[in-house]
Amino acid sequence: MPKIYTRSEVAATIDHAVLKPDLTVADIERHAAMCAREKVASMCVRPCDIALTSQLLKGTGVLVSCVLSFPHGADATPVKAFQARRAILDGVNEIDMVMNIGRFLSGAYDYVTQDIRAVVEEAHGAGVKVKVIQESGFLSLKQVEEACEVSLQAGADFVKTSTGFGPGSATPEIIAVMLRTVGGKMKVKPSGGIRSWETAVAYLRQGVDRLGVGSTEAVLDGKPATESY
Repeated sequence: MPKIYTRSEVAATIDHAVLKPDLTVADIERHAAMCAREKVASMCVRPCDIALTSQLLKGTGVLVSCVLSFPHGADATPVKAFQARRAILDGVNEIDMVMNIGRFLSGAYDYVTQDIRAVVEEAHGAGVKVKVIQESGFLSLKQVEEACEVSLQAGADFVKTSTGFGPGSATPEIIAVMLRTVGGKMKVKPSGGIRSWETAVAYLRQGVDRLGVGSTEAVLDGKPATESY
């Protein structure tokens, strides 16, 4: 018998994505109020919004997460390390960094490992967890497996599928590879394309730890999602 999830149980696994480039301060305030009301796991924001979001969510139990080197992962390693330091100073609890996809596809696995590790070292020194976004739509299933191994070797805490700005989205097949490769050693977060209650619950039953969702209220209400993420 599959587990029956309650609304609050699903909400507690959601990293609510607030990442569109045209979002205003008023939008951030509105999303933060929703996150506090629904008791999601975290509100995932742009770097410029970390300090404000940290202030808005103080005392609510909702974590502040942010993207780093988003959405292409192409910043130089020292820049990524600086971005991590700045995010920590601004009050972030978790960092969702984008893997350097071009270097990975070039076979430069040592480069990618060191790139991730530079962020991990900054983050773990401050008690901040790191999720590595693979942008899995660019990868074969074999490459997803290899990217998971790289993230594990670099010391990251989560592997994550997509930015929502690249090709494709999370799929059960990609998640199965992630869980088979690093399940029990790292946590797994599907993101991109989770726009219904049924999809969210299916991933939780598959064994993931977090969900990247843009249309959180619609998903929790079982209504049609309006966000593209």
